Amino acid sequence: MSDAPDRADAREDGLGGLAFAFRHCEDLVRAGDPDRYFATLFAPQGARPHLFALYAFSLTIARVREAASNPMAGEIRLQWWRDALQGEARGDVKANPVAAALLDAIVARRLGRQPFVDLIDARVFDLYDDPMPRLNDLEGYCGETASALFRLASLILCDGAEPGGAAAAGHAGVAYGITGLLRALPWHARGGQVYLPADVFRAHGVTREDIVTGRGGPGLRGACADLRADARRHLAAYEAERATILPTARAAFLPLALVEGYLAAMERPGYDPLNTPIETARWRRLWRLWRGSRAAG
Repeated sequence: MSDAPDRADAREDGLGGLAFAFRHCEDLVRAGDPDRYFATLFAPQGARPHLFALYAFSLTIARVREAASNPMAGEIRLQWWRDALQGEARGDVKANPVAAALLDAIVARRLGRQPFVDLIDARVFDLYDDPMPRLNDLEGYCGETASALFRLASLILCDGAEPGGAAAAGHAGVAYGITGLLRALPWHARGGQVYLPADVFRAHGVTREDIVTGRGGPGLRGACADLRADARRHLAAYEAERATILPTARAAFLPLALVEGYLAAMERPGYDPLNTPIETARWRRLWRLWRGSRAAG
């Protein structure tokens, strides 16, 4: 398998090359990030293609580890994206439909390019098996990834104008990011990757080997409970800051409507952090998002 970024044929057809790119992004998000896909359906129709472009970009760079044959190959893929954003990539960047759609979003919505480069830089951590040392490091990682997405989605909805809610986006990303990493713990553990912080695990007598070998145990359940409590603290801090978000930007935060349901599912009897999948029926997700959209006004 090649370690170059995936490319698709963005030829001109009846819909046009850019329309093909946006459709590709929407399909990618629908399959790979259904929560953000469904949440985007509640956003204004005119903003949806650019939101899908943003989320498809995020999904693509988040998958670099699994797409590349080794960390160095992953670094090369991430560098291609940096070069594409900064106008330094060789060849036809827009032959990659995600890049074509994202570059259109950046221009049309008057977005700065540096936040996207920063998001790429944060994903370098994913390529290696280095431990996440402390809870503060985990919160910083979530801020650089999930919080950045909430902020960029807000800017898209406001055509690049200040959407407010910078602190709200920070707390939203930590709550959403920690919840997502807890849900993904079984998959990450099987791949030898531990995103969750070593200091929390040590406090409960859990080692990295307990996780990656699947031993688990009561200490792991206690550590995960502590992390759920941290996610809820940030969710409450987001709620306290929610009024600072412009009404036009609030649709960017709709995925947060799903967080409490996922956290509650992890507290059911018999929950095993390394083996229990945490999913929600589609109808329930849509209902929670609809309710969240009504509350957002």
